[in-house]
Amino acid sequence: MLSVVVPAYNEEQMIEKAVAGIAAPLTEAGIVFELIFVNDGSKDKTWSLITTAAQAHSFVRGISFSRNFGKESAIFAGLAEAKGDCVAVIDCDLQHPPEKLVEMYRLWEQGFEVVEGVKTARGRESVAHGLGARWFYRMISKAAKVDMTNASDFKLLDRKAVEALLRLPEKDTFFRALSSWIGFRTCQVRYDVQERAAGSTHWGRRALMGYAVSNITSFTSLPMQIVTWLGVGMFALGLAVSIEALVSWFRDVAVEGFTTVIILQCFSGSIIMVSLGVIGYYIARIYEEIKGRPRYIISERVE
Repeated sequence: MLSVVVPAYNEEQMIEKAVAGIAAPLTEAGIVFELIFVNDGSKDKTWSLITTAAQAHSFVRGISFSRNFGKESAIFAGLAEAKGDCVAVIDCDLQHPPEKLVEMYRLWEQGFEVVEGVKTARGRESVAHGLGARWFYRMISKAAKVDMTNASDFKLLDRKAVEALLRLPEKDTFFRALSSWIGFRTCQVRYDVQERAAGSTHWGRRALMGYAVSNITSFTSLPMQIVTWLGVGMFALGLAVSIEALVSWFRDVAVEGFTTVIILQCFSGSIIMVSLGVIGYYIARIYEEIKGRPRYIISERVE
């Protein structure tokens, strides 16, 4: 059986469309499946519509969080609830084409344990968004040692891969990178990002920036290494200025004034403050992890 996990946050306009859009190609292909909707603390009618869909269709199940815990938590909750021999993750807005699930399932039947959806085109986005996304995925790719330039959450995982993910102890997770990091026999399915059938995206620029920072720090220590290299650079700059000042003093041509000193102090002070901020952020992440709180809290279920 194929379990399809569908995270949903304020998607009241998309629940019925998602049920119909995902069920149609799977039913036509003769694949036994279940849909698991995860309501991530929505403030609209998303949960009531999931409940209605579960009452109308035997293949629909739903769980609801006690509050908004984020998409990553919703994905892992769906993985934990899934009963299938393989599990797929797809967005509720149907920007991931549901018909590709059939192709992914057939590849799984051939023995592949992780089938990754890879974007051939990113869809309509601003220049700034595109540049930021490329920078983000370049950094994550170096950390994961896997090319994630066009990676997405649209994946199908074998039960073994799902269990491997669920055994990971960290609370702050990044499914897109971890599903590549765990390894297993992997292949790719390419797709074009579709336009939303209804509603609008909930990912504003600030939310995306926060999501990027959270995932970078949870998956790689590269920012800490950048701090180290900034320190080395400042040391080299300070050494060069010091040598210049000593040479000028010995030649008795030293210029009076504190311009150079002030510039160096401001520059080095800024580097120190930024470095402390990065270190402090990592310490905060460590603090969050050692508290051992659960990734999410489920308040309701519907079968």
